[in-house]
Amino acid sequence: MTTTSSAEAGLAGMRAELDLIDVQLLDTLKTRIDICVRIAEFKREHDVPMMQPHRIGIVQQRAARFGAEHGVDGTFLRRLYDLIIEETCRVEDLVIDGPAMDDAS
Repeated sequence: MTTTSSAEAGLAGMRAELDLIDVQLLDTLKTRIDICVRIAEFKREHDVPMMQPHRIGIVQQRAARFGAEHGVDGTFLRRLYDLIIEETCRVEDLVIDGPAMDDAS
């Protein structure tokens, strides 16, 4: 039988691993948003509409395939990507509607 202190130590170790993954996940989300800012700047410079429904479909289909291949719930991934896409669209709108980077200085 495992003692409480060894169980707590084991749990603490796994939680530390989880904390590291969370930092990586947040860094990855930040990097994704940074790339979306670059995309929005490109769209603004080339008069490309912000909303690209076909692209959203591609991203969501890729997430669904990943879920199916790796045993991750598809509804969860759909909701997660809905949130990610909503935020990146919000950021793209701000960039496209805002002053050009050259104008901001």
